[in-house]
Amino acid sequence: MGARELDLPERVASSGELPERVTIWEVGARDGLQNESVSVPVEVKLEFLDRLARAGLPVLEATSFVHPKWVPQLADAEELLARLDAHDQVRYPVLVPNEKGLDRALAAGVREIAVFASATETFARRNLNSGLDEQFAMFEPVVSRARAEGLEVRGYLSMCFGDPWEGAVPAEQVARTGARLLDLGCGQLSLGDTIGVATPGQVERLVSAFGAAGTGPDVLAVHFHDTYGQALANTLAALRLGVCTVDSSAGGLGGCPYAESATGNLATEDLVWMLDGLGVEHGVDLDALVATSAWMAGKLGRPSPSRVVRALAG
Repeated sequence: MGARELDLPERVASSGELPERVTIWEVGARDGLQNESVSVPVEVKLEFLDRLARAGLPVLEATSFVHPKWVPQLADAEELLARLDAHDQVRYPVLVPNEKGLDRALAAGVREIAVFASATETFARRNLNSGLDEQFAMFEPVVSRARAEGLEVRGYLSMCFGDPWEGAVPAEQVARTGARLLDLGCGQLSLGDTIGVATPGQVERLVSAFGAAGTGPDVLAVHFHDTYGQALANTLAALRLGVCTVDSSAGGLGGCPYAESATGNLATEDLVWMLDGLGVEHGVDLDALVATSAWMAGKLGRPSPSRVVRALAG
C-alpha cells in the first residue's frame, strides 16, 4: 500500500439515511478573515478565493458590507468584488446587515446576499442594537428590496443552541424566529451554533422543531463552531435528518467577534474527509483544498487548526 493510499479515508456507507450530495457553503473568506487581528491584503484575499474556486467549492461567501468601523478587516469589500475574477458555476454571496449595506451590494453587482439575525433577545441587542422581535423591521426592507432586484437571499440565525448570556435556547423559540426570516423571503436558513456548544441531540431536537412548525430540512443549512469538538458530530446528525447544505471554513478559520468564547468554524477539510469516508458527493478536491489552507496559514503566520490539514500537509 502506497503512502498516498493511507491519506484517503476508506469509503464505508452509513447505515442511516444520508443525502447523496452535500453543498459546502465556504465562509472562510468572510467569516474566517473578519476575525483576524490585522487586515489581510486584498491581493491575498483574491488569491484565496481563486484557489478555493479551483478546488471545486461551489459557494464562496466573499465578503461583508458591514460598516468598516465594526469589521475593519472587510473594509475592502468594494475593491475585492471589483477585482474578483469570478469562476463560472461558483456563487459569491455577501453578507448585508441593513439597507445601506444592500445599496453597496447592488452597486457592486452582487447577485446573492445574506442577512444575519439572532435567535435570542440579548444577542440581538448586543450585536444588532435591536430586540428579538424588532430586528425584523430592519430586515424586511432589505429582503424585499433584494428580492425585487432578483437577488437570492439567505438568512443566518445565530445563537440557535446556546447564548453566553441566556444559556440554552429553546428549540421552539429558534424555530419561530427562523420561520419569520423565511416568511420575509429568505430562500435558505442557516442555523448557527455561534459559541459551539451544541451536541447531536440538540441538533436533532432543533431540526425536529422546525419540522413540527412546517419547515423542512430542504431549506435549512447548518453552521457549527468547534469550541467543544462537536462540529463534525453535529453535522452528521443534521445530515441524517435531511439537511444538505453545510457551512464550513477552509482551514478552520473564524469565530465570532461578538462572542468571545467562540472558536473556529468547522474546517472544510475535516468535513470533506468525513463526507469522502461516507461516500457522500461534494465536488471538492481535497488535495487542492489542503494546499490552499496550508498556503493561507503561511500568510497568517500560524498553523491551521484543521486536523486534516495538519495530517496531510505535514
